Amino acid sequence: MSTHVNNAVEKIRINREIRAKELRVIGAQGENLGVISLAEALKAAEVAGLDLIEISPTAVPPVAKVMDYGKFQYEQSKKKSAARAKAKVSETKEVQIKVGTSENDMLLRAKKVAQWLEEGHRVRAELFLKGRYKGMQEEFLKSRLEKFLLLIPYAFKVSDPITKSPKGYATVIERDKAAQAKAGRPAKEETPAPTITL
Repeated sequence: MSTHVNNAVEKIRINREIRAKELRVIGAQGENLGVISLAEALKAAEVAGLDLIEISPTAVPPVAKVMDYGKFQYEQSKKKSAARAKAKVSETKEVQIKVGTSENDMLLRAKKVAQWLEEGHRVRAELFLKGRYKGMQEEFLKSRLEKFLLLIPYAFKVSDPITKSPKGYATVIERDKAAQAKAGRPAKEETPAPTITL
C-alpha cells in the first residue's frame, strides 16, 4: 500500500512500511496485545484480515493498531473536519439602524443579527446619526438602540455597552450560550427580552 501524509506532514506507516522492531499493539477489538515484535504484530493483522497501522510513532515503543486502513482514514478525516468546525473563525458583523428606520426594517435586521449570533459571530449594532438627529437627547438615542436590541430573537449578552461612536451610538453583543440553552430556540414570532447591562 502507498504511504499517506497527514496534516503534520508526518507519514502514517502501515504494514511492512513500519520500521520499529518492537511495537505496543492494540488489537482489532481494542484489546492490548502488549509489546511484541513487528513480525508478531504483522502476523496478528494478517490473521485478522486487517492492516497494522502505526498510530503513535514517537512513543517508546511506537504504538500500532490492528484495523482496516480505509476505516482509519475515514476516522481521521472526521476528526479533522470536527477540528476545523471548532476552529471556525468568529467575525464581528455590523448592523446599522437610524432614528427613522421602520419597525419592519428593524425586525428584518434583528432576525439577521440572530442568525449571526447563532453562527457564533459577535455583532456591532450602531445607531447612525446625521443632521438634526445628532443634537437629540442622549437618553432618547440610546433607548432607540436598546429598542432594536430587544427585537433580536436570540439570547445574547452585551460585551461592549452602548457608547458614543464616530457616527452615532454603538454597542457590541455576542451570543449567551447558557441563556440560549435554557430558553431553547425561540419561535420566529417570539420576542424574548434579554437582560441588557449598560
